[in-house]
Amino acid sequence: MATRIDDCGSWQTVWLEPDAVVRRPSGVPAGPPPDWNDLEHAEHRVPPVEPDGSWSRRWEAAIGVALAHLVAVTEDHSVNLPDGPVAELLGHAVGRYLPAGPGARSVGLAGPGIPLPRPRPDVLLVPRHPLTGVPWRSPDDEGAVVPLDSGVWAYLAHPGETSPMPATGALPEGVLRDDYPLPPRPRYPLAPQRHAFEDTLVRLPAVRAPRLRRYRDV
Repeated sequence: MATRIDDCGSWQTVWLEPDAVVRRPSGVPAGPPPDWNDLEHAEHRVPPVEPDGSWSRRWEAAIGVALAHLVAVTEDHSVNLPDGPVAELLGHAVGRYLPAGPGARSVGLAGPGIPLPRPRPDVLLVPRHPLTGVPWRSPDDEGAVVPLDSGVWAYLAHPGETSPMPATGALPEGVLRDDYPLPPRPRYPLAPQRHAFEDTLVRLPAVRAPRLRRYRDV
């Protein structure tokens, strides 16, 4: 027996009655659990744009959660994002929620397969473990980190080739074509999912800091 909610505005949820469910083995051997190494595989990356040309809902939620952590860890200070995909995809959201001005905190990307930036930025964007959800940590590093959805982080850290047609013919190995169209992007900037941001921030102890009062008063 199952109770189900199926609404366009709600997550789909199913409750199973314990006495009505029988567990049966599938006969297929269980694969190894996901690990940090899986983040470097192309299939783990989550593109920011859906096939229909809209922003990925998973990205919008992930950015909302990460932005709440960033606001908390910086105590509402401005930040400097690293050039490249991080600034291109997260810049609008960060500029919308964090103030501009002096004393900006530096932000960098770190995780499996990426050397820890030197000097270390004030804040590191790191992946959550794909199974446990625990944020990645470099050994002997206790600085501030902001956890990101592992699939979103993997795209930022290992975007890979964006060409719809691989280079062929006489081009040297490793040389990429530059005559293909840019990946599709929606006409409006990527924005965080508001409820994901608010629901995450309200659960962080740092939200009680005086500098974050404007978020509590919203």
